[in-house]
Amino acid sequence: MPPNFAGTWKMKSSENFDELLKALGVNAMLRKVAGAAAAKPHVEIRQDGEQFYIKTSTSVRTTEISFHIGEEFDEETVDGRKCKSLATWESENKMYCKQKLIDGDGPITYWSQELCGNELILIFGADDVVCTRIYTRE
Repeated sequence: MPPNFAGTWKMKSSENFDELLKALGVNAMLRKVAGAAAAKPHVEIRQDGEQFYIKTSTSVRTTEISFHIGEEFDEETVDGRKCKSLATWESENKMYCKQKLIDGDGPITYWSQELCGNELILIFGADDVVCTRIYTRE
């Protein structure tokens, strides 16, 4: 039985988001806008077993993904590039998603989500730069 990620989540802390955007090649002006918009993201997760729907809303952009653990799906990286993604269970309470760019070159990107008690730890990576965001259930 997979862990229950379902719910509405609000961000409690974030570290290295600007560094992540730099690693992705986002220019200073866009980083400033993205950083302000991403300061208070709202995350909604619906889950049916290993089927997930995740909606992330900010004042500038809303993204939605739907996927099944172990099946490749279409997604966009944090900076908006199209990729093929594959989410798998890394441990009992943690999923890991590897992203593969469809076109062009760029850093190796991934994300993971882990349930730790009443917190959701979301990690974004680009090569060796790691952004950690901690959310609490609303």
